[in-house]
Amino acid sequence: CACFFTDNIFVGRFGLHVRYRDGPQLRRDHGRALRERGCRSEEQFRAVLREIEAEVQRRKQLIHESAERRAIISKCYTPKHPEVYTLQDSFLAPEFLEIVRFCTSPGADLQGLLSYLESFSDKRIYRLPVFTEEFCRAFVDELENFEQSDMPKGRPNTMNNYGVLLNELGMDEPFLTPLRERFLRPITALLYPELGGACLDSHKAFVVKYSLHEDLDLSSHYDNAEVTLNVSLGKEFTEGNLYFGDFSQDPSPVPRYIEVEHVGGRGLLHRGGQIHGALPIASGERWNLIVWMRSSAIRNQLCPMCRRKPELVEAEGFGDGFTEPPAEEEPQTVNLCAL
Repeated sequence: CACFFTDNIFVGRFGLHVRYRDGPQLRRDHGRALRERGCRSEEQFRAVLREIEAEVQRRKQLIHESAERRAIISKCYTPKHPEVYTLQDSFLAPEFLEIVRFCTSPGADLQGLLSYLESFSDKRIYRLPVFTEEFCRAFVDELENFEQSDMPKGRPNTMNNYGVLLNELGMDEPFLTPLRERFLRPITALLYPELGGACLDSHKAFVVKYSLHEDLDLSSHYDNAEVTLNVSLGKEFTEGNLYFGDFSQDPSPVPRYIEVEHVGGRGLLHRGGQIHGALPIASGERWNLIVWMRSSAIRNQLCPMCRRKPELVEAEGFGDGFTEPPAEEEPQTVNLCAL
């Protein structure tokens, strides 16, 4: 089986979700799904179920382990380039700032925005300049300094074995939240209105690393996000293009794939549900910044992974981008005695 359902969780290929079911209910709900995916004997079924239940327990602990790592890093790690932890306009390419100015101007529309962007086929994939070369060099140097330290390190997901979770470096509030709110949201509002592009209210951000003796490529997958930004930070490398297939909800019998080349400092915006992957690099080393942007207004209605109405449990921080609906206000009463 390529991936297994455990209520609102995809194991193996995709991200952690919102609610977990244990015991007999899990066995009843997913026995049929596992059999449909190739499990025939009782022995196969029990082995796979043990693996799924172990993965559920592991993922339940991830948020607590991440908080522990962040506390240690905050206390003990000395950054080499502390300035890169707080977003500054000087980090952003002048062309990117011009795009944002257009998107926030009166009368801005999609057709006008598209004149600033590179578009790829009909898959709604767009490339645009994001960061300056100077920032990319300093940021990668900082990431390498962290990698060489003895600090605890959480990896981005089950598919990327090398990289950094940026919230553990304390970059969410000073860097990533303003990047999403001030600069990216005006762009995504025009590009992806039906995906909540105007109300992307949380994110998960991480950096991935590819090199010849570590991760070479990334298998076909889709993201736990409404919209994804993927920025090539460097360094020197050859090959390793991204490839894009169908949208996850609209598969075709014969998928059409396109390849898109990485360009240093430039980012690719695409729908999180766009099936994609990374081809192997042939030489060198590549670092990419990935920002999964999420809209609670969209995913509160339907989980983008399992396509069900989510059943929520409390989580620290942004969690997986879901929010509880606001409680109904108590009806106002009037104190007649006071009147």
